[in-house]
Amino acid sequence: MMGFLQRGASVAFLLAIAATAASAQEMRTYAKKAAFEDVKFDLTNAIVAGGFTIDYNGQIGRMLERTGADVGSTKPIYRHAEFFTFCSARLSRQMMEADAANIGFCPYVIFIYETADKPGETVVGYRRPTPSGNEASRKALAAIDLLLDGLVKEAVK
Repeated sequence: MMGFLQRGASVAFLLAIAATAASAQEMRTYAKKAAFEDVKFDLTNAIVAGGFTIDYNGQIGRMLERTGADVGSTKPIYRHAEFFTFCSARLSRQMMEADAANIGFCPYVIFIYETADKPGETVVGYRRPTPSGNEASRKALAAIDLLLDGLVKEAVK
């Protein structure tokens, strides 16, 4: 019985490590010592220059400021925090034709923030689409990952 419990604990520990590593790989971020508004300008220009229309600009930082007291916290997290949503008709169609469940990766989201703890450092990133499923799905999701990475890098260069 003891050996079974030890093996079970070992498996649980390994699964916890694997889950932590997987979640750490989901986000890709790049930082730049620059004013938030300047990096935001470069990010929006990169998206638009890529031929995309920004569908929505979410104001995460403002929402947290507005609702902090309502949930019992006034700790400042961000000086600025926003996200942008957009899509590529071609790449989105490819990924969904490959696997209809890939709808969960659309729209694409790129976030940008400056924390209260590190003023003057702006971080830009995205949640990586996890290549899975059949070969066509993996190829389509890898192309989207490459696109998002390029746009984010453009904003922080």
